[in-house]
Amino acid sequence: MAHGAGLLDVYKQAREADATYAAARTAWKATQEKLPQARAGLLPDVAFSASTQFNDRDIRFRDNTPAIDNRFNSSGLNLSLRHPLYRRQNNIALEQGRTQVEQADTVLAQAAQDLITRVAQAYMDVLLARDNVAFAAAQKAAIAEQLAQAKLSFEIGTVTITDTHEALARFDLADAQEIAAKSDMEVRQRALELLIGRATPALAALGPGFRLVSPDPLALERWVDEARIANLQVRAAQFNVTLAQQDIERNRAGHMPTLDAVAGWSRNRSGAGTIGGPGTDIDTKSIGVQLAIPIYQGGLVNSRVREAAANEERTRQELETARRNAELQARQNYVGVTSGIAQVKALEAALISSRSALESTLLGRQVGVRTQVDVLNAQQQLFSARRDLAQARYNYILATLRLKAAAGRLAEQDVVAVNAWLERGK
Repeated sequence: MAHGAGLLDVYKQAREADATYAAARTAWKATQEKLPQARAGLLPDVAFSASTQFNDRDIRFRDNTPAIDNRFNSSGLNLSLRHPLYRRQNNIALEQGRTQVEQADTVLAQAAQDLITRVAQAYMDVLLARDNVAFAAAQKAAIAEQLAQAKLSFEIGTVTITDTHEALARFDLADAQEIAAKSDMEVRQRALELLIGRATPALAALGPGFRLVSPDPLALERWVDEARIANLQVRAAQFNVTLAQQDIERNRAGHMPTLDAVAGWSRNRSGAGTIGGPGTDIDTKSIGVQLAIPIYQGGLVNSRVREAAANEERTRQELETARRNAELQARQNYVGVTSGIAQVKALEAALISSRSALESTLLGRQVGVRTQVDVLNAQQQLFSARRDLAQARYNYILATLRLKAAAGRLAEQDVVAVNAWLERGK
């Protein structure tokens, strides 16, 4: 017996192959460098330079002194060190670097949650499309059987041609629905292939282990409150507010003095012939501190502070938008889970009733109290109930995952939990 790939298998394939998630990981890796870059502003800056040049100097005097024609070589070595003792801007930049790294962790976690929901959606879409193909084929086969019976009954004169025409029309419609279902399944498979980077494997279907589980906690407002705080988009937006506040302080620090420790060493050599001399060797050493006090920069600092303050207000509005969206997602998906449970139970009962109705209609036709059209309608109702039940189950699963994503809870163990509901033998 072959085994279909489960949701966990497909998710692991997508983690390795999905381009969107790969880009998020690369962006996270790049952001990690913000911290050492910011830290560099508080560490010593050491520079070394060396030079050598040939000089041809022709000196003419304005009196009768003979002219001097000098040709000599000069060279120099320079080593300098500057260590910040007080630079408020650089300290704030280091704080911003830490904030950016923390934000990158949140954004990557959000990308992982997004990957789970995208993989689950694509997986369930393929299962539903596959079910629709099976339902359409079964319905077509059942109608074909009724069509054959109608033709036979017409030939022996027990029914009119109307029953045959009705069955033929239903058969043609079922044939068209089967073609459409197969086309839709092809499209759904290609969508899944975009995530996993390979041909869609045989997928495991929902098995007898599927269970309807109510949200925990069973209180909508608690999910909404959690989403306002723990939703990853909200957390990322909160980091943007923090960065904007730090940016205001960093720009204000442009008014503040800076103090650096400086040290230097240089060696300069000039060959014989420098202004007629024998040549020189000069070694210079220096150490000290430098204080710089900004006095006026044309209003640049104040303008930057105003710009940063406006950006901070923008990030606050974006944070509020993220919170409202998180609340909406929590409410929608909570209702999706709770109403999905009720809908699945109702459709399970409807499926049982539809089967009983079909059996009764078939028996009624045998005794002459039901017509061929009644049988076709009962068959249509049964296959519609099967299709609606399958879709309701998949929608319930997706709503469960999205509810946890809205509250910032969604993780790989949730994929494992859904995977346990799948029947691996195919």
